[in-house]
Amino acid sequence: MIVVTGATGHIGRPLVGQLLAEGAEVRALTRDPRRAQLPAGAEVVEAQPGSAERLAELCRGARVLYLNLAATQGASIAALAAAAVEAGVRRIVLNSSISVEHAETAGMIARIHQEAEQAVRDSGAEWCFIRGGMYATNALAWAPEIRATGMVRGAYPDAVAAPVHEADLAAVTARALLDEKGEHSGKAYAVTGPANLTMAQQVAGIARAIGRPEVHFQQVPEREAVAALTAQGLPEQVAQTLVAFAAQSVGTNPALGDDIEPITGHPARTFAQWANDHAEAFR
Repeated sequence: MIVVTGATGHIGRPLVGQLLAEGAEVRALTRDPRRAQLPAGAEVVEAQPGSAERLAELCRGARVLYLNLAATQGASIAALAAAAVEAGVRRIVLNSSISVEHAETAGMIARIHQEAEQAVRDSGAEWCFIRGGMYATNALAWAPEIRATGMVRGAYPDAVAAPVHEADLAAVTARALLDEKGEHSGKAYAVTGPANLTMAQQVAGIARAIGRPEVHFQQVPEREAVAALTAQGLPEQVAQTLVAFAAQSVGTNPALGDDIEPITGHPARTFAQWANDHAEAFR
């Protein structure tokens, strides 16, 4: 049995599907099972994020746990990991962040994931860390603005990242969860898209996918960019961190992860593929 937290999230949903396709038993945790719409075959269970006691109950009979920080709402990862191990979990695959490899510049986001990784190590379980780069799904936040105005406003059109398709994150995670030989135990994988792109190039890629060449990136002052992120529901400190991180990336050429193809057998999906897969969201 594999327990999947955040089962209806951008990574969790394709992950559940991949695990079921390979014959795994999956207990999918979600806040609202009635709206989950997960594939038939998954055991869909209501779970309030961040409760170690509840997680222990849900991990009974399971040997593997996928732990997504976005589903924990800031709860103690040490407490969650300890509860899972006490319930019988022997392996924890943590959805981490590539920012931990650049902790000196990545700030709060890196520290949160560093602490989570250490907590999982300290739990005594086998572990594997999936350190995702910038999620291509972050671009979905641009959809309302693109539909309404034909532009994306941000502080740094030349900020650079290698957006990673959520299907690739799910595919690498599935291999670690299904690992019977311990090949992925004690490994930390950097999972990025196959190419560095500026924010303006990403917007242009979406424009091509939806057939609207007029869609473009409009530069605005930092304070407006932070305000736009907080309006989307992000805490101000997180918004400031993201804008600062974007500023630091301008003119850089970050190293690309090379773990997707060796682990999954297929090359990393491009941002163009992602934009085509999600075109309807921007129309």
